[in-house]
Amino acid sequence: MGKLILVPTPIGNLGDISFRALEMLSAVDGILAEDTRKTGILLKHYKISNRLLPYHQHNEHTRINSITSRLIAGETLALVSDAGTPGISDPGFLLVRECIKMEIPVESLPGAVAFIPALVSSGLPCDRFCFEGFLPQRKGRKKRIDDLTQEKRTMIFYESPFRLTRILKELADAFGAERQASVSREITKIYEETLRGSLKELLHHYQNKKVKGEIVVVVSGKE
Repeated sequence: MGKLILVPTPIGNLGDISFRALEMLSAVDGILAEDTRKTGILLKHYKISNRLLPYHQHNEHTRINSITSRLIAGETLALVSDAGTPGISDPGFLLVRECIKMEIPVESLPGAVAFIPALVSSGLPCDRFCFEGFLPQRKGRKKRIDDLTQEKRTMIFYESPFRLTRILKELADAFGAERQASVSREITKIYEETLRGSLKELLHHYQNKKVKGEIVVVVSGKE
């Protein structure tokens, strides 16, 4: 029996990967990668030569049987996403669940995830929080936001830079324009930025501004 190992990869700065993660990526029988091109850049940077096997949201349902068969046959495989920890708003959950069901060992290495640095640098309470990830784009989006209007914990959202003003306006409408929040982008990269203020102030700042990079929005809970 082999093993599935979840290996977090840097969310921006390639220097943030751990020694243990590099050892695992070198030693396993193959690497399941969300984007083989991006993972290839990481491996090349650290002079690691290993097999890359595509595993992403478009093929994860059809690949599970063949992957679990390889694991049962004795292979040890690493699972990586484009950036961060597999399974956090990235493919991974379905495979992990199936491995557990089939009693295939699963191991997860500690490592990078975007929402933790965004949370702790927001200045908002981080002793209790809820992670909402990406909101639905259409059906169910308003209900998800409405369900959070009474939430007292700090809330964390992922968003595309193209929809940043949309989510800030929706949250301001639902929670009140004066609710405190922060917007973090390009975490660990050269143009890393965190802006803090009310939802109204953040919306005004970004309304006519083009931004790049993955976005983490942190919003204070209801007092």
